[in-house]
Amino acid sequence: MKRIALACALAAAFALTGCNDKQAAAPPPPIKLTQQAIGRYCGMNLLEHSGPKGQIFAASLIEPVWFSSARDAIAFTMLPDEPKDIQAIYVSDMGKATSWDNPGADNWIEARKALFVIGSRLKSGMGSDEAVPFSERAAAERFAAEHGGRVVSFSDVPRDYVLSAADDSASAADPDAGKTN
Repeated sequence: MKRIALACALAAAFALTGCNDKQAAAPPPPIKLTQQAIGRYCGMNLLEHSGPKGQIFAASLIEPVWFSSARDAIAFTMLPDEPKDIQAIYVSDMGKATSWDNPGADNWIEARKALFVIGSRLKSGMGSDEAVPFSERAAAERFAAEHGGRVVSFSDVPRDYVLSAADDSASAADPDAGKTN
């Protein structure tokens, strides 16, 4: 009888562990942009800046980290001193934005599923080159045709484009710049 009770207890523990793993694997949903969102690197209110924004959730952090540009959110994932336990990366879907000056408060897309226009003539709210995110290729291509630049996936955004000084868009013009072999 003790063996049956022990087997049932172990089976229940394994079943509960499986449920917890599934819950832990689900990324947190994006949070609506409000006046309380302050940029990680600029320390300023995100609503005061034009262009796409970003938010990142990490298991080691209590609240999401906010970014005044999508490019800054991508940079966060590349910098060695930032947390690596990232659960979700959300960026403004500019295909659903009202305008460049009003990128929206709740039109987020998971960055790793987004397409980005890099090297466009439009600058981030802080005046640097931007990686402009879109959920649909047609919208990204229309934007690139109107404002310049090229369309790339999250994994193809060149490291040197993201981490270079402001207004240095040479890597955006060269498709092979910044790629590692």
